[in-house]
Amino acid sequence: MANLIEPEWQGLDLAGLRLLLKMRIGGPGQYDGRDKNRNAFYLPQARSLCKVKLTFSGKKIIAVEPGPAFDPAEWKQIRGEVEKALLSGAPKVGREYSFCTSRATRWWRGTRSGVQIIPPPEDAPRAGLDEGADHPFILEFPLKASTLQEITNQRRIRVHRQLTLLLNVLLRGHTTFQLPRSRHVWATDLDHGFESKWVCESFFANLGPIVIDSLSEIKGERVEEVEPHEYYASFGDDGQGLRVPSDLDDSICRYLHLASANRAKFDRAAFWLDMASRQWTTSVSAAFACLVSAVESLTERGATHRVYCAKCGGESSHDAPGATERFRTFFEKYAPGLGHKKQRNEMYSLRSGILHGSDLMEIDQDITFGWDPPGWNELELSRELWSVTRTAMRNWLREPPTTPDSVEETPLGRDGNSMILGGVVYASIGVLAGIVGIRLLRYLRQRYSH
Repeated sequence: MANLIEPEWQGLDLAGLRLLLKMRIGGPGQYDGRDKNRNAFYLPQARSLCKVKLTFSGKKIIAVEPGPAFDPAEWKQIRGEVEKALLSGAPKVGREYSFCTSRATRWWRGTRSGVQIIPPPEDAPRAGLDEGADHPFILEFPLKASTLQEITNQRRIRVHRQLTLLLNVLLRGHTTFQLPRSRHVWATDLDHGFESKWVCESFFANLGPIVIDSLSEIKGERVEEVEPHEYYASFGDDGQGLRVPSDLDDSICRYLHLASANRAKFDRAAFWLDMASRQWTTSVSAAFACLVSAVESLTERGATHRVYCAKCGGESSHDAPGATERFRTFFEKYAPGLGHKKQRNEMYSLRSGILHGSDLMEIDQDITFGWDPPGWNELELSRELWSVTRTAMRNWLREPPTTPDSVEETPLGRDGNSMILGGVVYASIGVLAGIVGIRLLRYLRQRYSH
């Protein structure tokens, strides 16, 4: 059967294509004999009702083929919409809430990147002056708008997520966003008694239009910019609100100029760095493993070859250099002078023990006793890994490796966007200990996230 994907669609945002097909052809879609072909998917249903068959390879759609119910006239309309809604569009500005452990009471604008941080409106919920809280701010960013609202919104959500994860690398503390899959939790307002409620973890506030023609004009004071060396050398919350490094705009532009392969690497690393912060209060072991995964996202796998093992009498695959050596080499290049070889070997050894099921960090297993060596040594490793990981990611962004597609992105970009170029502590002494534990974890999370 003929593949309906046009040669001119090379580089097309396939998520946008899938959304367009769902809108025009329908769904939910079906498999037919999934045990024999797991990569074939039929829209809107299989067999006689199938209009098109999608064939996937990995995460990509490699073929769209006509089915028994295929309508040529309908497909002609879809082809036209691909040209208008996916391959072209008008430059706009997307908007959405992000959150940072420093209060955003002033505004900042990147003149080159077109990214802007503005304070939330007066009627938006606030977290008070609580150190380490998720303080809301509005992030504005360049966006290639589609003629279809659904496609534009899909792009807006994606770009917002990518840029927020980037800011989490470039700003002190933790910068994050609401996850698409919310959860319900028990929550207690400790400032107003001890009544606990089963609530949904979510945030709602007036945002205004989610897509606008140009960056909002904001009055008031600008966010203070600090020299990078001074900015990253300090830690904690001094109560003065959000400040940014003076090279923030340049760093954002460097991200937007990354070749697609390097952009994908950095996005994965930024995802795992964000997960490390999210996992911290649940499991410090999981947070530690997330940090190592962030580093591994930016390393190249060694050459794989077969070696003979005299002990087992057979051959096995072996990478050279191995994972531990790649881990150490990455830090030697992108965070030289920070930490020691012995520490980095211990970091990877602890990570291997956690992920292979043979170890957990002390704070995840029992009551911790503050300064005792077993738990404190591990927390020092965690603090060191957190610090060097963020430093190395920032340096990697300034000097990314050369890739086959190391050419600046076109204005459309690989995503169809206009992005310039594109521990558990066990308390047994009552409620007071629980409150102290919460405050301590907040402090540790903030302290180690720099």
